[in-house]
Amino acid sequence: MPKKRPKKKTFSAVKAVKANARERVGQPKAERVIAEVPREQKRKSKHKETLTDLLRAEE
Repeated sequence: MPKKRPKKKTFSAVKAVKANARERVGQPKAERVIAEVPREQKRKSKHKETLTDLLRAEE
């Protein structure tokens, strides 16, 4: 059986620009993983407590 020829790599402008940027600036920093906050906690944090709620909590 004849050997398969390797596929020719086509030019990609995006890859060329990114490679050029990596050479000049360096590798981008790895992304940070932010801890997932439960839905109930998110909802409570959106709304500030009213004055009446604060006064009831003190009693």
